[in-house]
Amino acid sequence: MTEATPKPKDPMKGFRGVMSGTLIMEAITVALALPVVNKLGGGISTGTGWTVIGVAVLLVLTCGFVKRPWAVPLILGLQVVLIALVFWLPAITVLGVIFLVVWLWLLWLRKDVARRMAAGTLASQQPQP
Repeated sequence: MTEATPKPKDPMKGFRGVMSGTLIMEAITVALALPVVNKLGGGISTGTGWTVIGVAVLLVLTCGFVKRPWAVPLILGLQVVLIALVFWLPAITVLGVIFLVVWLWLLWLRKDVARRMAAGTLASQQPQP
């Protein structure tokens, strides 16, 4: 019998998992800012409170769409929304800036993996002895 050669692993599939995990961590972090909004932002039932809740929910919902080509612009747009809250609640803006840096780093890593994949230099693309 001949052995079937195993299909090479898709590194981008693993990256989508990293993206989803990062979105969940960010949603939790944003949701944990609600007590700050309650204390300093005029309350959770204000526009700022509802915006923070909406962004946290959108971050969780975006996990279902990380395969889509428009997911990255949506994620970066959510970071811009968090940064735009500087006028209402600067503490939330800090979260937006921190996670924007995280997302830019992740996107740089994705570009590097795609470059290595195209060159055939990934460890998973090397012949097994």
